Amino acid sequence: MRASVTLIMAISIVAGTAGQSKAATLNTMDDVGAAIRACWNPPSDVKNSTVTLSFSFKRDGTLIGPPRPTAIHVEGDAKARKFFVDAATSALAQCLPLTFSPTLAKGIAGTVFTLQFRAKQ
Repeated sequence: MRASVTLIMAISIVAGTAGQSKAATLNTMDDVGAAIRACWNPPSDVKNSTVTLSFSFKRDGTLIGPPRPTAIHVEGDAKARKFFVDAATSALAQCLPLTFSPTLAKGIAGTVFTLQFRAKQ
């Protein structure tokens, strides 16, 4: 049985950051982060907030199951929190499927990634 490996992607995702399109072939984890960053557009009415999602990819660039929020800091009530988490989850979904190079696809499948989505002040 293959052991699950957790890799923390130290990527702060902010609005307005240019990245690669999902059609581009991704060769590195930096490329993956840039592709996901290009899809993130935080809600304009939410400031100083973050959500960290945990997820795993299949070799074909789709997810193994839904992403799971592992840390949430959202200013506001439960409705604002849900809205922000849903926006991050939707941004990730809109990026998929990603296109991995054969080398990256071999190493990425089943690995657990943690990615933080952030709204600027």
